[in-house]
Amino acid sequence: MAQTGHASLRDRSAGRDFCSGWRARTWRRFPGQMHRFRHHWDCTMPSQSLRRWSTTRKGDLDEIASAHVAIGGTKPGRRYATQQVNHAYTLLLASQFQGFCRDLHSESVDYLVPTLTPQNLQPSIREMLTQNLQLKRFNAQPGSIGADFGRFGIDFWTEVRVKDPRNAARQAVLEELNAWRNAIAHQDFVHSLSGIRRALHLRHVRRWRVTCERLARAFDEVMRLHLHALTGISPW
Repeated sequence: MAQTGHASLRDRSAGRDFCSGWRARTWRRFPGQMHRFRHHWDCTMPSQSLRRWSTTRKGDLDEIASAHVAIGGTKPGRRYATQQVNHAYTLLLASQFQGFCRDLHSESVDYLVPTLTPQNLQPSIREMLTQNLQLKRFNAQPGSIGADFGRFGIDFWTEVRVKDPRNAARQAVLEELNAWRNAIAHQDFVHSLSGIRRALHLRHVRRWRVTCERLARAFDEVMRLHLHALTGISPW
């Protein structure tokens, strides 16, 4: 019991740090305009999945981002080296976002199933929610994400777009990230990138990363609201 209490304290502390960090970033970006964001002041503690995305997974991505600085210089081989870093960065970003989506799905299952009655149905429902997940077999492409989270009885991408209409464009950007991920992983830049630009620069990877960041937060909130509606209690 003591360990559970300590874990709970750590979680609450992490949640406060997360919210404080959000407020600080918003203040720096919009000095003197915090009243515009007053509806966000009562910041809900995010899921463990989102906290991991914002800490451990972010740290891994930051490490490879710093490789561009380490390369530096104007030697002839620099362009080839930076391209390889861009490819590695793209692969890592796609895999880390897929990991986040799997984490959030698992966390949602672990919250929902114990609340269901009768209890003897819980193993069957868990199996229904987790068996043959596309996110375990394919990339974190919109189709896979929608299918797996749809098992909770939610029109997932519709809710994500309702939360923020800009997420429709972000969904298309996520498709582009996965197309590039496949092209790099399979070294097939003809078929995988059909109809997509074939030049890859750091600014493109940064744009994908921002998109993943926005979508991660949207996914977290959409599932929080949906699970709250199902159980009457907020899961995080």
